[in-house]
Amino acid sequence: MKVFGLGLPELILILVVALLIFGPKNLPKLGSALGKTVKNVRDGLEGKGELEEGTVEEEEEEVEEAPKPKAKATTKKK
Repeated sequence: MKVFGLGLPELILILVVALLIFGPKNLPKLGSALGKTVKNVRDGLEGKGELEEGTVEEEEEEVEEAPKPKAKATTKKK
């Protein structure tokens, strides 16, 4: 069984080293983050040339319409 040109002993060695470096508690988090990253890269490559034209303009309008905080006038009375 070969995965990416690596046999079973090499894959087991890589997993053991990863377990020693990151620890058993952080390995699921690492796997999840790696999976999300791969998914985002695939989605980014698929939609590489398919940018929607209205998206940028709509975001700019939302930013401009956001209410600005009003400055409070504070006067000290003695």
